[in-house]
Amino acid sequence: MEKGSGVVRQPGAERPPGASPEGVDRRAAILETAARLICEKGYEGTSIQDIADASGLTKAGLYHHIRSKEHLLLEIQNYGMDVFEERVLHAVMPIKDPLERLKECMGRNIHLVTEGWSKEVTIILHEHATLTGEARAHINARKKRYVRFLEESFADAVRAGEIRPVNPKVAAFAFLGQVLWIYKWFRADGAVGAEALAREMVDLFFHGLEPRAASKAKPAKTKRR
Repeated sequence: MEKGSGVVRQPGAERPPGASPEGVDRRAAILETAARLICEKGYEGTSIQDIADASGLTKAGLYHHIRSKEHLLLEIQNYGMDVFEERVLHAVMPIKDPLERLKECMGRNIHLVTEGWSKEVTIILHEHATLTGEARAHINARKKRYVRFLEESFADAVRAGEIRPVNPKVAAFAFLGQVLWIYKWFRADGAVGAEALAREMVDLFFHGLEPRAASKAKPAKTKRR
């Protein structure tokens, strides 16, 4: 994936040496199919045979494109992280104002979870503990970079006096907790659309539930008779 190019490639778009465009497209289709099935049935509930059948391949034919089921999951999660970094993290890092950086980050993250890339991102969230060994360590390291970015941004906002003093780690995980749970309940055809959801959640997180200053005046007390 090309960083900073503004172009998000399809899964598996990095062409192996000697691979044909048809081979790259086939691999991309397999990853998309596997992501859809794992979202629907869970990792444990999805067999290699299920993925092969849905991809129009024999099991032996599928293994021509993948090493193992866990490696396939790693590829899907890596792709999801690539998309996240391209469409969210790299887009907001240049924003100098830390509060605006955080707001834009939340809005973009919500859009990513609710839009067409949700399968790969959902798998990162829902199957976060499925990978083992080096594969899990690799994905976790990529996730931790995002947490550190949030912590640093909250600390910057505190130092700039744009938000009240907060623990940056607590704020970062509160931010993530609000955003990353969306995939559990959001429905594209529901009463709240993606655009309105992003707007409302950014406002709720950064402004809370307290009335705006203009409406804080308490009603006059009535005299007892």
